[in-house]
Amino acid sequence: MTDKPLHHHAEGSATAPPLLLGPSLGTSYALWDKVAPELSLTHRVIRWDLPGHGGSAPDLIGPGATVADLADLVLALADSLGVDRFAYAGVSLGGAVGLHLAVHHPERVSSLAVICSSAHFNGSKPWEERAALVRRDGLAPVAATADARWFTAPFTVPRLVQDHRDADPAAYAACCDALAAFDIRDRLSSIAVPTLLIAGREDPATPPAHLREIADAVPGSALVEIPGASHLAPAQCPEAVLTALRAHFGSGARRGMEVRREVLGDAHVDRAQARQTPFTARFQDFISRYAWGEIWTDPTLSRRERSMITLTALVAHGHHDELAMHVRAARRNGLTPQEIGAVLLQTAVYCGVPAANSAFAVAQRVLAEEDTAGG
Repeated sequence: MTDKPLHHHAEGSATAPPLLLGPSLGTSYALWDKVAPELSLTHRVIRWDLPGHGGSAPDLIGPGATVADLADLVLALADSLGVDRFAYAGVSLGGAVGLHLAVHHPERVSSLAVICSSAHFNGSKPWEERAALVRRDGLAPVAATADARWFTAPFTVPRLVQDHRDADPAAYAACCDALAAFDIRDRLSSIAVPTLLIAGREDPATPPAHLREIADAVPGSALVEIPGASHLAPAQCPEAVLTALRAHFGSGARRGMEVRREVLGDAHVDRAQARQTPFTARFQDFISRYAWGEIWTDPTLSRRERSMITLTALVAHGHHDELAMHVRAARRNGLTPQEIGAVLLQTAVYCGVPAANSAFAVAQRVLAEEDTAGG
């Protein structure tokens, strides 16, 4: 082992929820070329290369390597990027890394997608034989069969096949050692993070039955089977994979919408949704995902406390339309008119009397409307 990080590529906003994407044996992070840019609209996407693949150094692992070793490298990469908790999706060996992380490091994984992978890879013998072949003859014999193992004919991705040829034989063989030793079936029931399984109907390496086995064992998991897809589904059927991943990893936006409705009320949110256009759709998703799905769901502060902070910030910046909305929200969050008044009086000291004067006028109007509606 060395202290060099895995080679990786990051895209998307640095403030978006992080999503790590793991590759299949023999490929680089180019496996995700048709999927990652779209996912980066809502996530900070970090794609990584296996040791000896793509740009990652081959000496990151050695003979007798395990999936646990690869998982440790992924955690070290996340640490180096300042990423504490992340969503994760991985293909084949990358999927096995995800399963290991969810079992052994659940505090680091917020949600998981396992694609064309398995909780075991048909015993150790085939992988021991492949490792011996590669150590003896290099990667040419194995790369020659890549298309048949990865895709349904006549589909191919020359870049990925070339990645296979260019991988470091010793590191590739060490990854085979990891697959040979991997069997996590007896721990699947302990996985508690939201889990999605994606199977390629035509996958000869990890047939759908392997993904069904995981789905049956992981509580609350979901399974999607993609017709016509073989082992590298993100490359062959990117739209289908993207649709499934968006639905799975979009849970923050869904939870955010729930909280948004609880705090602001259905009527307000319905009006905002009705005004949404293709031009504003990404902004509305950002609000639901980040403001409501990340900040307002953080249990460190109560909703009452968040309302008081929000009122103060809106007064300071003179956002009177938003202030009216959040006076109503404050009442929904349990603040009394007297408490709202105390917050606004505090703003007179720290934001200025004119700002507080305008804020009192807005709040008085909203509270009077509330009294009228209640009466």
